[in-house]
This record gives sequence, C-alpha cells and structure tokens, in this order.
Amino acid sequence: MLVRDAMSTVVLTIGPAHTLRQAAALMAARRVGAAVVLDHDTSGLGILTERDILVSVGAGQNPDLETAGAHTTTDVVFAAPEWTLEEAATAMSHGGFRHLIVLDGTGPVGIVSVRDIIRCWAPARRHAAALA
Repeated sequence: MLVRDAMSTVVLTIGPAHTLRQAAALMAARRVGAAVVLDHDTSGLGILTERDILVSVGAGQNPDLETAGAHTTTDVVFAAPEWTLEEAATAMSHGGFRHLIVLDGTGPVGIVSVRDIIRCWAPARRHAAALA
C-alpha cells in the first residue's frame, strides 16, 4: 500500500503568526493532529503538532502569546505519495516523529500519520492471518 492510499488529504495550513491557541482550535475543529506551517517570508514549510502545543502548555507558556512559528519543526522529512507505507514508517521511526507532510510537485497534498499507517496495516494483517 502507498502513502497516497493512507494519507489524510485534509491539510490544515497556518502561518507562523498564529497563536498556539488558534492553531489548537483549528486542529481540533478539523480533527487533525498536525498543521503545516507556511512561512511566506522564507518560503519554507514546517509542521506544528499537537505534541508541540502540549509541550509548550506543559512548560507554563501562554498559548495566547506563543506563536506557531516559535514551536514549528522546520527540519522536516517529507514523503512522496508514491512511497510505500513501510518507507514512511521507517522514516518516522528513524526521525522519531509521528507525522509526515506529503508533497507532490505542487506542494503539500496530505499528511500521513502513524495512526493512518496502523489503520491500513491492521486489516491487511488480519486478512493475511485468516488466509494462513
């Protein structure tokens, strides 16, 4: 199975000036665990995850004052829609993260998460076990 088959095509894109509270509200409303942070000044893409927000709040920082840009991971590993789920899982495991932004020639087209991979692998493994 390929990344394109598992990824979420709901890509929440925010700017670096969004507060963490705004980002959290948007992520909750769209039921996603990560947002792509697009910085038009640097033409860079980064990712802000629910864990980034949790770490900030847990450290006592004010989510109304902290910005997405200050908590964005910019050293991002991107996936291609043609990657296998195994390739995506390996990249996540090596990098220690749970989300990959999926890029094609035009920009971000999706996000694949560990949850997406598990959702696809679990039925396939049950089916294989039933055939054995």
